Amino acid sequence: MLQIQDQSLRPLATAHLAQTMALLCLSNMELRDRIQAELAANPALELVEERVCPNCHRPLSNGSPCHTCAQRREETEAVVFLSPRTAGARGLESDGSPIEREPVAPLDLAAHVLEQLAADLEPEERPLAAYILASLDDDGFLREPSATIAQATRSTLTGVGRVLQLIARADPPGLGTAGPREALLAQLDLVPMQDGRVSIARRMLRETFGELGRREYARIAQKLDVNLRHVREAAAFIRTNLNPYPARAYWGSGRQPQTPDPIIYHTPDIQVSFHPSSDDKTLMVEIFSPLAGWLRVNPLFRQALPDASPDHAEDWNQQLDRASLFVKCLQQRNNTMRRLMEILVSGQRQFILQGDRFLHPLTRARVATEIGVHESTVSRAVSHKSIGLPDGRIIPLARFFDRSLSVRDRIKEIVDTESRPLTDDEIVSVLGDEGIQVARRTVAKYRAMEGILPARLRHGRRERASPRR
Repeated sequence: MLQIQDQSLRPLATAHLAQTMALLCLSNMELRDRIQAELAANPALELVEERVCPNCHRPLSNGSPCHTCAQRREETEAVVFLSPRTAGARGLESDGSPIEREPVAPLDLAAHVLEQLAADLEPEERPLAAYILASLDDDGFLREPSATIAQATRSTLTGVGRVLQLIARADPPGLGTAGPREALLAQLDLVPMQDGRVSIARRMLRETFGELGRREYARIAQKLDVNLRHVREAAAFIRTNLNPYPARAYWGSGRQPQTPDPIIYHTPDIQVSFHPSSDDKTLMVEIFSPLAGWLRVNPLFRQALPDASPDHAEDWNQQLDRASLFVKCLQQRNNTMRRLMEILVSGQRQFILQGDRFLHPLTRARVATEIGVHESTVSRAVSHKSIGLPDGRIIPLARFFDRSLSVRDRIKEIVDTESRPLTDDEIVSVLGDEGIQVARRTVAKYRAMEGILPARLRHGRRERASPRR
């Protein structure tokens, strides 16, 4: 008997779980399309275009949270509620001005470089620069000859050479060169000549590049007639401060470029703001609905079921079961999102109000334990979601779990306020004095993620920029 009962319940439980997980990982835009497709395919499903509380279904007159449901959670630092409004309803600040929103999808390398060169390029050179940047490979090299580029863009060889020189000096330096040797030489041109290792490094790259790759330092010293110790110092200088694959300095330490997030967050899935009737800056967290109104099983369809002909009764029953299951799964998704946001907002209030520096380390496993679900459920709930903060920014919900964010923000501040370019080891020491223990390799990784050049190249950039000031 128990075995028979277990077998009869398992398909329903499996279908419920599978559909709930599928709905949970969808963004509001994707969920809207899914609901519209379900409404079109199933007549037993109905969208009621009426503003009601998604929890208790009491009528609501505006976009404020349901007073009945909000009173149940007065003891929390934030009021988290499922909103009957769609995300597009929030497009203005309180004074009527457009909300300033943070672009979430990262700029690609071509756009990043074009922004830097905008002031130096002539109007007729901009299409040429865009063509060259679009022709770069994953490492930042240009395999197409200058003559071919000039012919394809109807430019002169002189014009192509000038644009290539500008691109090679942009950030990251060395782009548009023919290979690693040329990229390293272009980066050396940005380093001050006062350092004696620069001239030796340049000779090594031009005359003994193969031996340098094989670390045959004794042979290099003999061939260049230079002291072996100086050769080793120059090699260490190249290894520490230069990058033979310039595009990787922008994409990070990985071999392939990072794939930009395909979702541009024009409107958030969740909005955090201050409660209008609270004096202690209580946060109000509004989880937007994908569609205006609320979803239910069509009561008229259910009432007509007894009158259905035998040929249609079975199909109607299946449609009713499917509609009921879809509504239940959608409610389960909403409840999971609400419980998730209650934990995130109460635990990361400082991050929401004061910025990246105040993000507390948080893991999906820990949140899953507090909610009482599996860690994969939290991952699905976080994926493809965006959240609008009180200052107008829209960020990925996954940023709440980025444990490196506060350290990266501190590294950016250290570099911005340094009186002289600090090496990675010196940054490690500064962080250590503040109680942040990280390795030098970790600092180099975070610095690359933030697009910060090594100390030697920062020094060169600062010297070139100082006369303009």
